[in-house]
Amino acid sequence: MSREIEARPAPFVLDIGRVALVIIDMQRDFLEPGGFGAALGNDVTKLRAAIGPIATVLAAARAAGILVVHTREGHRPDLADLHPAKHRRAAGIGSAGPMGRILVRGEAGHGIIDDLAPADGEPVVDKPGKGAFYATDLETILHKRSITQLILAGVTTEVCVHTTLREANDRGFECLVLEDGTASYFPEFHRAALEMVAAQGGIFGWVAASADVAASLAGA
Repeated sequence: MSREIEARPAPFVLDIGRVALVIIDMQRDFLEPGGFGAALGNDVTKLRAAIGPIATVLAAARAAGILVVHTREGHRPDLADLHPAKHRRAAGIGSAGPMGRILVRGEAGHGIIDDLAPADGEPVVDKPGKGAFYATDLETILHKRSITQLILAGVTTEVCVHTTLREANDRGFECLVLEDGTASYFPEFHRAALEMVAAQGGIFGWVAASADVAASLAGA
């Protein structure tokens, strides 16, 4: 079953049987006061603007019965998967914070916010890097379900979302990015990252509003 979604640079033809919603890194450490993002001096309210739009699409995706995948950036408690180069750029990883050790798996801050908590049976992919395909089994999960299209949401637009988008693009997935279901601490980076997606006839994919995507899923 296919449905057309209004998008940039052209309508996106959604294949209900082959699409997955991938929600990237909607974690307490990035979105809540006292987390890693706030500790770096960022205004976390800028990221929280994406929660409502994502929740709308998430509800529609669940109702339509499509695959929903959640990702979390973080590291093993022993930090064996934390490259020294990354650690030098983000020295706080592994240190104590208000919600436990920062960006460490199993700590409260590493968890996904309650508003978008995974439902039973929805895969949660833990990733040590920015992209959701690096050092994870995401590609295996998608191929097992014969997924060829991805709806991408989450934070931040220019970092983990864009890295995942580029990885997916090179692997042959058609990608639709939620315009208002992604966010950045820096609004100008968000705008530029979305422009990159749809530039040159859709060099990386398509961009669409969450309301249009949810309506299409609801119609399915």
